[in-house]
Amino acid sequence: MLLRGISWLVLFQLLGTGLNVLLLPMLPGPIIGMLLLFAFLVWRGEVPAPVGEAGGALLRYLPLLLVPPAVGVMAYAGAIAADFWALAGTLVLSTLLAMLFAGWLMQRLIDRQQRREEGKA
Repeated sequence: MLLRGISWLVLFQLLGTGLNVLLLPMLPGPIIGMLLLFAFLVWRGEVPAPVGEAGGALLRYLPLLLVPPAVGVMAYAGAIAADFWALAGTLVLSTLLAMLFAGWLMQRLIDRQQRREEGKA
């Protein structure tokens, strides 16, 4: 079951990479694949058990994926310090925009769910 879920994830990444090469060179292939997977899951309405199991198994190793960026931050501390205010401003602005968008999206989803429940009642 785990192998089937990982196969689904790799398939969507390969589809994204194919679309990247053929049509959308401005977006990374794995990002396109992730968007395709998201669209598939929304269309299906649920997460298939193999995909959920594979995602859970991969989440256990997430901290290992964060080690290389942490080492890069330590290796390039001088360059980061030189552009500290530009980086800090960018991080604050992007965080605020992401929080505003997430709040707006959550409110839209709550409203949609309430309309569905009112329609059924």
